[in-house]
Order: sequence, then C-alpha cells, then structure tokens
Amino acid sequence: MLRAFSSRVRAASSLVLAEVNAAGELQASSLSAISAASKFGGDISVVVAAEDASAAAQILASVSGVTRVLAASGAQYKGGVAEVVAPLLKEVQVASGATHVVGPATPYAKNILPRLAALLDVNQISDVIEIESEDTFQRPIYAGNAIATVQSADPIKILSVRPTNFAPAEEGGSAAVEDAPAVGASDLSKFVGQELTASDRPELSSASKVVAGGRALKSTENFETVLYPLADKIGAGVGASRAAVDAGYVPNDMQVGQTGKIVAPELYIAAGISGAIQHLAGMKDSKTIVAINTDADAPIFQSKGSTPAGILPSCPCNINRIKTKPVF
Repeated sequence: MLRAFSSRVRAASSLVLAEVNAAGELQASSLSAISAASKFGGDISVVVAAEDASAAAQILASVSGVTRVLAASGAQYKGGVAEVVAPLLKEVQVASGATHVVGPATPYAKNILPRLAALLDVNQISDVIEIESEDTFQRPIYAGNAIATVQSADPIKILSVRPTNFAPAEEGGSAAVEDAPAVGASDLSKFVGQELTASDRPELSSASKVVAGGRALKSTENFETVLYPLADKIGAGVGASRAAVDAGYVPNDMQVGQTGKIVAPELYIAAGISGAIQHLAGMKDSKTIVAINTDADAPIFQSKGSTPAGILPSCPCNINRIKTKPVF
C-alpha cells in the first residue's frame, strides 16, 4: 500500500518570551533570547507580559530582527505568574503556528517554559549554549563537564538559552506592537509581593566584571569591608559561593553556580573560593579568572577562561591594596 506524504515543509518562525521584572522593566536577557531566535531565520514575534508592558514593548519593537511585539498588560501579569503567562504563550503559539519558542535560561523563564511545554505536550530543551540547526542544539551536562548534542523531533521546539552564550540583539528594528490575546487571572496562584535588595552595582548576570567571595571570608562584615569596596572601585558586580550563602554571609540572589546564577564576565575575581564543581559550572566561561586563595591545590586553579587566564596560586598583596591601585 502506498502512502502519499506532503512535501511542504513548514517555514521556521520563532516566539520569544521577553523577561521583565516585577516593575515591568525589560531585562537584558531578553535581547540574548532574541539573538538566539534569529539563528532559525524567519519571523520573530516577542511576547512581553507585565502590569504595564507598554514601555518594554516599545524597546523590543526597536530591536533588530523582531517582526512584531505582542504586549500583554494587566494586573494578572504582575510578577510573571507562570500559571498566567504560560497559557498566554500557548494562545499566541497556537494562533501564530510558531515552530520555536525561545526564552532566557533565567529563573523567570525557567518557571514558565516547562509549563508551556506541558500545555503543548512537547519536550523542553534547557540551557542551550549553541544552535546547530532548526532541530539540533548543544547544552551542558554534568555541571558543564560535558556537552550534549540534542536533536528534537517535536513539531514545536521549546528552548531556554543561556544569555551568556548569545550576544544581545542590537537596535535597528521597527516592529509593530500589538495587543496580546486576553488571559484571565489564575485561581491557583497570585503575585503577593517581593522584597528586593537595592544596589547601585551592575546586575550580577550581565556584569562585565564580577568579584565573588567564598566561605573563607568568614562573615558578612568581611564582605562589606573587603569585597564590596573592591567591587565599587572597579565597577563590578558582587557574587558568592553557595557555601557563603548557606552560611548566611550574603543573600541567595548573589549565589554563582549550578544552582545559582550563570555568569561569563570579562574578569572574574574569586576571593576565598576553592572552586567546587557546582561553582565552576556557573563561572567557567569567564574570560579571565583571578583566584585569591592560600591553597595552591584548590580546584579553581584548574579552570580556564575563554582566553589564557591569569590565575594566581597566591596573592602576595591583600585585597585592600588591589583596591587602591586597580589594574583591571
């Protein structure tokens, strides 16, 4: 028995989930997600949901490569409640027929994209670091010690991409801004509020320089008197190891590593961090790594940057001396 198959191939098109904070401000990770989506070719639609998404939508409309922006404004979208945003994305995907849904591999999108995958009955591919083709991707496994090449046969590919591996998309577009389909509030959960630590330092995930401290700093006071002044002097973001977070020296939003934030700055200064595999997974792509540690056999000295790294087995000067004469 002969079966006839259509030779028509659906052209690739992408739907990007833009990340905003609770105030509706666009996050830089959104531009990296757009850059990743551009690898597929075809139209790129961007969905942004917030209590007032108008300002973020206008910024997205000016990004090169974006075809249209779907803005969803309403109280139900405040805080990025996944039970509301995921059904919104499903509505847009079904209406547009997008072949790829892309979001940044950040806590915001990690909370939403798995729910969307379940609603569409497809698999999600997480932490993509390279796009080989429309259906083949690379992602790290075993805390970054191996790279898996994954091929998906699903009709809709849902990806979270690491912002540090895709250069942010640049300005130069003039996309149309449209209203997104209406989605009501969820009966399961609602956004109540959040308490944020105010800081004038660069945001950790996107900072070009990062100063991180470990358990060896021994106290919150040492972070405040040693690490923070150094970071302020060189314009760096401040991070920490999980051990320092668990010890209560700093809040958990400063944690760098497999279960924290992924960073890839031009300069990463690790003070008193031995370099557990979970921590290295979050910063091993830094271009230059400077380690300050009294243990010459610490695992962090085995890590390598994208270019030959300046790793110091020991530092003859203290951090305050580096602070007064910055060389970076």
